Amino acid sequence: MTVHFLNGKNSIEMLLVKIKMMYMNDGVQGIIVDWAGTTIDFGCIAPAKAFVEVFRKHGIELSLEEVRGPMGLAKRDHVKAILEYPGVALRWESNYKRKVTEGDIDIIYQDLEPAMAIVAADFANPIKGTLEFMDEMHKLGIKVGSTTGYTEPIMRNLIPAAAKFGFMPDCIVNSSDVHSGRPKPWMCYLNAQRMNIYPMQTMIKIGDTIADLEEGLNAGMWTICLTLSGNEIGLTREEVESSSATEIKQKVNAVKSRFLSAGAHYTAEGIWECLPIIELINEKLKYGQRP
Repeated sequence: MTVHFLNGKNSIEMLLVKIKMMYMNDGVQGIIVDWAGTTIDFGCIAPAKAFVEVFRKHGIELSLEEVRGPMGLAKRDHVKAILEYPGVALRWESNYKRKVTEGDIDIIYQDLEPAMAIVAADFANPIKGTLEFMDEMHKLGIKVGSTTGYTEPIMRNLIPAAAKFGFMPDCIVNSSDVHSGRPKPWMCYLNAQRMNIYPMQTMIKIGDTIADLEEGLNAGMWTICLTLSGNEIGLTREEVESSSATEIKQKVNAVKSRFLSAGAHYTAEGIWECLPIIELINEKLKYGQRP
């Protein structure tokens, strides 16, 4: 299967979109994007890989479904959520002859953070369309901030690795910058404060997990959820392209349905499809509509 990525620079339609947006008042002021699965690391591979390896070190084999379920949460919260799955809890009790404690969560998290810092930097390459999207937003005067479930030590490795490929948002807020990560809205609010954007209804959250969606909704923002490039399907771009079109369409439709049922305003396969949606939201704002 071949995935066709949008090229805004060669499209008359995209040129018209840009012209319209330039003359709109009180429209979109800012975008907040996620990192893994949204703007870098097609398939959200790095965090899943680190979770499997670290839990295996502690004697617990995890399925990818168990790993990916809480994806998007702050990483300690993610560890705790996995250990609260009945099946995982039973495996833990079988191995250790006792229930999980907060101390156990801390120990696993302490191992996870350095492991994830290494693997995340190995998956820092931008998803195709990301850099073009960033460029288009800046040409339109729209700022691009970011939130992530990664913590500061992980981002310390990831930010320079991604910057080598040309990816650098206007604002970066990680889960250790705030009191609580997703689904709380605090990272979005801190982005808005640092980028001097208000009201929140003029901002759009783009992400690839339910936690991203809930973060955006809780912050009073518009939301766009990505169905193909991120955690929900969890395939690399190469795996997507080698799969049958029918199989991928079925997976995308299932993910789209989950997102819309959870309250997403819009869905797109990847960031390469987001510019027309942003133009639509801009039109709605112009005529007084709110998220």
